[in-house]
Amino acid sequence: MPDSAENTPLNSLPTTKVARAARFAKTGLNVGANYVKHYAKRAVGADSSTADLHEANAAELYGALSEMKGSVLKVAQMLAMEKNILPTAYAEQFAQAQYQTPPLSGPLVVKAFRDAFGKSPFEVFDTFDLNARQAASIGQVHRAEKDGRTLAVKVQYPGVADSIRSDIRLVKPIALRVLGLDEATVRPYLQEVETRLIEETDYALELRRGQQIAAACAHLANLQFPRYYPALSAPRILTMDWLPGQHLKEFLATNPSQEVRNQLGQALWDFYMFQLNTLRQVHADPHPGNFLLRADNGGTVGVLDFGCVKEIPADVHQLFTALLAPETLANEARLTALLTQAGVVKPEDPEAQRTFYVRTMQASLELVGRPFRQPAFDFGDPAYLQSLYALGDDLMQQPELRQQREPRGSEHFIYLNRTYVGLYALLTELRAFVRTA
Repeated sequence: MPDSAENTPLNSLPTTKVARAARFAKTGLNVGANYVKHYAKRAVGADSSTADLHEANAAELYGALSEMKGSVLKVAQMLAMEKNILPTAYAEQFAQAQYQTPPLSGPLVVKAFRDAFGKSPFEVFDTFDLNARQAASIGQVHRAEKDGRTLAVKVQYPGVADSIRSDIRLVKPIALRVLGLDEATVRPYLQEVETRLIEETDYALELRRGQQIAAACAHLANLQFPRYYPALSAPRILTMDWLPGQHLKEFLATNPSQEVRNQLGQALWDFYMFQLNTLRQVHADPHPGNFLLRADNGGTVGVLDFGCVKEIPADVHQLFTALLAPETLANEARLTALLTQAGVVKPEDPEAQRTFYVRTMQASLELVGRPFRQPAFDFGDPAYLQSLYALGDDLMQQPELRQQREPRGSEHFIYLNRTYVGLYALLTELRAFVRTA
């Protein structure tokens, strides 16, 4: 785990519903004020570009997200992975959430240890660096030593689990009203997201999953997993080995060879295919902050953070893989049957609407599943990922979809789709050539 630049520590977090609602309101007022300033300048002929407005609002939003942590900052991480959704200023600001946000102050860290162990961190470990090396949405990482081992110690922010529930309750009615959606219709999708977010706050669950997945994947080449230490862990504290390596951005700055890029990409691809097809669960948070890369041994990937793991029911796995199969794309009747099973096409749909969804999904699946249907795939050509993003843009311009007020498809696909778009983005950044079959 690499060192990170320090930011000004936070001495407190808004954890109550009232406090977080007030922080949302303050941000809204400040964003509104930025618009007023922008249009006031334009009215008197002064220079004020849309880019400047985006930059000011992005800084305001990121400041609020960083201060509030929890679910809202996790959303920023997810948006940063979807680079085509946001204006450049927002994407650049939110990308920081993948690596570094303002850490908790020393006294709050010490309090977390006293609450968990009745001791300060300096009594639990031989050495403990009170300055966080990395701070993100759910917790922050400190470096420590004990019995000759260098350790990474994750400390969860106070009140995160409760704030996730309250944040969703705050945002949900606004989102439903703006989008014109019925709560009963979207409930399975919201529940899926809330469940995954709350699971990320369960460090005991993360410890078990980290141990189980590391053991199951031990035979895969060029992967490294940390060892976890239950005796040095607690509900809000998780201790594991400190892994060497660099995050993607810093690693690419070292100008690794194509051979190293390919081996790293192959390790990532094999890791995700084994999880999908054998374990039937996937590390569903594939943003760059969760992997450490090294050129050692031709390229080694350290895998971090098993807080977000999507377990895949057998019927969902069967459906997901069947939709990507080449014979499905060539057989419209089979595709229609599978899309009906997935809830994308509904029996009561008019024939024109049914035809639209089948043709739209046929084009989407051809593109999304292309790496699965070839013996090897070159992610070094950025045109593929750009075409995926362009497809999303094109679909959103379709009148039939713009007027759609009912989400369609299995809620299980939310995190499956997120996982594979994130994986494709990582492989494209690496410019890796990967054996996919």
